[in-house]
Amino acid sequence: MRVIDDEGGQLGVLDIDRALELAREQGLDLVEVSPQAEPPVCRIMDYGKYKYQQAKRSSEAKKKQVKFEIKEVKMRPKTDDHDFLFKMKHARRFLEEGNKVKMTIMFRGRENAHPDQGMMQLTKAVEALKDIGQVEAQPSKMGRFMTMMIGPLKK
Repeated sequence: MRVIDDEGGQLGVLDIDRALELAREQGLDLVEVSPQAEPPVCRIMDYGKYKYQQAKRSSEAKKKQVKFEIKEVKMRPKTDDHDFLFKMKHARRFLEEGNKVKMTIMFRGRENAHPDQGMMQLTKAVEALKDIGQVEAQPSKMGRFMTMMIGPLKK
């Protein structure tokens, strides 16, 4: 097997016993890095320290991730202006916090025959939030619900 020392230098192709002996002399572990290579590659390293550094790197990556939630605002096709403005105030707050907003129009009974009214509500919502949000998913109707996704504007 090909052996690499703890500084990254090549020790050459050695048999397993000699590689283990070298690792024990240095007080380190012999770790197989690439078993598919011909010959297999092993490295002399402190395995505990290596695992610790990997865990630190993954936790740093998690800290830098952008986290957002999807908040939902539900309305009906005949929602009145005052109620509509109240819902838009909530949606605006959600977008300012960096969350996405799922706008849902719920249809009941005969309202299902008039999806254009729901579309008008969603268009009005986009107009009300255009300074702070952008449409990420166009309106789509599934059963009794018409949904659209609005995300915060990219800075």
